[in-house]
Amino acid sequence: MRAKTQTTKRSASEVPSAEARATPRLRIKMGDGLILGPGKIDLLDAIVRTGSISAAAREMDMSYRRAWLLVDEMNQMFDGPLVAAAPGGVRGGGAEVTPLGEAVAAAYRRIVKRTQAAIGEELSRIAKDKSS
Repeated sequence: MRAKTQTTKRSASEVPSAEARATPRLRIKMGDGLILGPGKIDLLDAIVRTGSISAAAREMDMSYRRAWLLVDEMNQMFDGPLVAAAPGGVRGGGAEVTPLGEAVAAAYRRIVKRTQAAIGEELSRIAKDKSS
């Protein structure tokens, strides 16, 4: 037997607007099944912070193998690598996001901002039309 769940109605002022609720998770198909999205950009940011693919993976709670595969995918998307990795060893390896990687991450963030602005504008327009 299921217990009844109680629903509480919110007043119109308590319900967030459609623009406030709209939060896109933008993924850009780069061809050949390669997709650039928020997870890969987050991984680039983690590599910048930690200087290492393995440390970035730990920070993001993912396996090193998964992080390495994502880095490899990103490095195949463009004419040059987004991440340059040095082999490990006694002193450890390390990784750095290349200038191209920094440019791609910055461009992705600009695209997301512009997309969010466009969504907000369109949803606002719909809300105005609806209230007229």
